[in-house]
Amino acid sequence: MNHLRRLQAEQPVLFWVLVALGLFLGFQLVLSVVGLLLGPFGLPSWVPIVVVVGGLVLIARGQQRSR
Repeated sequence: MNHLRRLQAEQPVLFWVLVALGLFLGFQLVLSVVGLLLGPFGLPSWVPIVVVVGGLVLIARGQQRSR
């Protein structure tokens, strides 16, 4: 964690590029896993996106309520 804080302070552009890349790759990985799980059901290709975004919304709402 100290390494990330130091990177953010010393090289903020590199830090934010790495954060954006990590979020993008994480989202793609989750989409792939959900697509593999829902693939055999013959659903439209947009369903995994709706499932992932819906899950993120539920997590965010749970975070807001816990405060």
